[in-house]
Amino acid sequence: MTEKHEQPGCQAHPCVRTASENCTNSAATTAKADDPLGWFNKIMSHCLEYARTAKEHGHPIVGIMCEFTPRELIMAAGAVPVCLCGGSAETIPAAERDLPANLCPLIKSTYGYHVLKSNPFLEMADLVVAETTCDGKKKMFELMGASRPMHVLQLPHHVELEESRRLWEKELHRLKGELERRFEVVITPDLVRKSIAVMNRERSYRRRLAELMQADNPPITGRQLVSMRCGICGIKGGFRQYERVLEWAATHSENDYSQRTRVLLTGVPTAFGAERVIDIIEQQGGLVVCMENCTGVKPVLDDVPEDAPDPIAALADKYFHLPCSVMTPNHRRKEVLRDLVRQYRPHCVIDLIWQACLTYDVEACSVRRFVEEELHLPYLRIETDYSPGDSARIAVRVEALFEMARGRGGKAGCSA
Repeated sequence: MTEKHEQPGCQAHPCVRTASENCTNSAATTAKADDPLGWFNKIMSHCLEYARTAKEHGHPIVGIMCEFTPRELIMAAGAVPVCLCGGSAETIPAAERDLPANLCPLIKSTYGYHVLKSNPFLEMADLVVAETTCDGKKKMFELMGASRPMHVLQLPHHVELEESRRLWEKELHRLKGELERRFEVVITPDLVRKSIAVMNRERSYRRRLAELMQADNPPITGRQLVSMRCGICGIKGGFRQYERVLEWAATHSENDYSQRTRVLLTGVPTAFGAERVIDIIEQQGGLVVCMENCTGVKPVLDDVPEDAPDPIAALADKYFHLPCSVMTPNHRRKEVLRDLVRQYRPHCVIDLIWQACLTYDVEACSVRRFVEEELHLPYLRIETDYSPGDSARIAVRVEALFEMARGRGGKAGCSA
């Protein structure tokens, strides 16, 4: 019996193995049997070898920049979607030759990789799909698009207007047409539905992993959880690794995290390499039990109906309602935070904001009132960039927040 690669449209992909083998590189089989987390320690190398193998066998690589871009459409085109968001401070100086210093570090880091040609995923990309979320990214894409093939999705920001929802669906059809034209394929409804099934499975695993943190004494730390994300979705070898972690967690009780201060982290995404604040929180005795952001549970809260009569309309519904700060009014973010506080029982909330991320920075005002007045939890806003220069100051502020949480008995908040 053979086990095919999960991505629809990749039927000819070389990742066709017997059921006992992993559909990634050979390193996936070398992780120790008693170390289910070990595979994820080399996740980027697994993804890189996977992307290179796919490209060698004729499958396009499509770079994506945001959770608003439906991976399902790219996968239905027989292509491999790869996240390109930069998380390195080392590439920022090169970006500042063209970009202002007072700009979001994620934007600068991503553009720095472009200038230096040092991101192998970007260098092998046959297309970059961007989106008009914030103004900084939108203008950066203009610069990047001058020398790279790029398709920009026009994201309407008024979340309550049905006209905006219809415009977004038209944008997804426009992306479908671009993928078909560029890669000379036909994206059928059945291919889209198969891709939806793969992504629903991926989201299910990520939700189940996140739910491990609901326990009074979770089997892993928040930092370990955030490491268990894949820059390329839908890799069956990765699915097996998720299963191994879940099997191991069901009986694991070696560590005691029950006395740590439980933290819900909201705000900006933490790209690979930009997890410094999470490290500081847990080094100070905290435990990040939930991340509401785009590298946490936000993109996996909702699935897409696999039997939808119009699968592209179903994709539009799912992605248009992501509670991102670029959307207005962004009431759903508060609804999500309320639900997550009930489920994960944090003792406090930390709102992480990258320098010059204006939408999240402005929204922090209403989030703070909501957290303190309705959820009855201590709140801390942290504005920083990728530089470690303020780490000591952040540690002091986090320690003070934890003292406040302990002062109120370490009680989890509740909604009004």
